Amino acid sequence: MRTDVSRPRDVEALFAAAVGRFGRVDLLFNNAGTFGPGGVPVEELPYEAWRHVVDTNLNGAFLCAQAAYRQMKEQDPQGGRIINNGSVSAHTPRPLSVAYTATKHALTGLTKSLSLDGRPYRIAVGQIDIGNAATDMTERMRTGALQANGETAPEPVMDVADVARTVRHMAELPLEANVQFATVLATAMPYVGRG
Repeated sequence: MRTDVSRPRDVEALFAAAVGRFGRVDLLFNNAGTFGPGGVPVEELPYEAWRHVVDTNLNGAFLCAQAAYRQMKEQDPQGGRIINNGSVSAHTPRPLSVAYTATKHALTGLTKSLSLDGRPYRIAVGQIDIGNAATDMTERMRTGALQANGETAPEPVMDVADVARTVRHMAELPLEANVQFATVLATAMPYVGRG
């Protein structure tokens, strides 16, 4: 169902449709995200661009998690699982990525808070931090991405199926077990030692 996750009414309609069709919500994968304008210095980043990234990456994840929580607390049997798509940028930024990096750091805090608050209701919450999965969004990595030293260099990517297998593993665990954080990245990408 096409949904703008930054709009509370859209999210409410999405969850109403899911419950109407399936009777419950057992899993939410918060995967909506945007980089926003890349390569823009912080002093030149338009507020509207900042807001778009925050509304999509952070507020959207919150709104979807909130709707999932409401359903998961009330359904019988109670509980469910939420997996947030973080990023390696939740740990280490890329140059000129202030909006994206700030939202991904905030998503880690959201994950931790949701995980703690969900315990009494059998709601397990974890986060997958992905680095350079080969998608349309990351196509530029193959041709060259700005590095911390100011150079542009191609970066290795990995098959998105490797990410999907990790998400599936997290999703299939019983609610008594949780992967709090998982990092899946292209083995040789400049993450460890970035900067």
